[in-house]
Amino acid sequence: MTAIDSSHAHSGAPDAPLAAHNGGVQSQAGTGGLGGWGLALLGLALPLALAIGWELAVAAGLSDGRLMPPPSRIIATLRELAASGELWRHILATCSRVAGGFALGVIAGTALGALAGYSSLTRNILDPTMQGLRSVPSIAWVPLFILWFGIFESSKIALIAVGVFFPVYLGVMGAISSVDRKFVEVGRVFRLSGPQLVRRILLPAILPAYVLALRSGLGLGWMFVVAAELMGASEGLGYLLLDGQQIGKPAQIVAAIITFAILGKVTDGIIAAIARPFLRWQDSFQQA
Repeated sequence: MTAIDSSHAHSGAPDAPLAAHNGGVQSQAGTGGLGGWGLALLGLALPLALAIGWELAVAAGLSDGRLMPPPSRIIATLRELAASGELWRHILATCSRVAGGFALGVIAGTALGALAGYSSLTRNILDPTMQGLRSVPSIAWVPLFILWFGIFESSKIALIAVGVFFPVYLGVMGAISSVDRKFVEVGRVFRLSGPQLVRRILLPAILPAYVLALRSGLGLGWMFVVAAELMGASEGLGYLLLDGQQIGKPAQIVAAIITFAILGKVTDGIIAAIARPFLRWQDSFQQA
């Protein structure tokens, strides 16, 4: 070994632990040194502060809390609905519809997005139509789906699937078409077959964008379920919203909205948790 090589070897030895130490410092700095529960509590700080502030404002007489009830009244409404079993029935109905629509939308969006991203010919044929349909408001699909599927579960699931489809389709197509060409050329140099190229290069390259597309699609699925449950539903959180409006109970409306928010956050967290082990290889700014 030459003196230069020896010098590099010697100087390189402490670099690895130093880099690891710096990575650890950066990781702690990125999260403020908080653990999982600390971050969860930090995320609850803003809604809790708003809730306490509004409760105090109503208690002080700054508002009568009639149109915007205080948190204590909303919690009482949730307890009443939960005790009667009505809340769980509505949650189960809504979650089953979102799950069915999400599954259909993800399958269709992934398949068509992959075709459009992989083949420029398919993209030129398919994408203009998809971009046009993407601009159609959710409520505009309701009369057509009622004519096609009636007012039963099929029309509701189909509407939710439409909401999920477009973010997933755009995410997959954009991710595949933006993969660095040099990666693909390296795969071809190593004589990877088509399936091997997809499995070893394209899939890892698009996975972060795909997870983001799934989370965006799920968010739209929760939005579309409200419109879906206006189509003759007799149960579901959307029905609970409409019922609260018709009988003049703002606390029930806000309780349903909060339940939507909690369910949306929980399901989004589930997707993020499932995807996290597959994205550990990322060396991004947010992980610093």
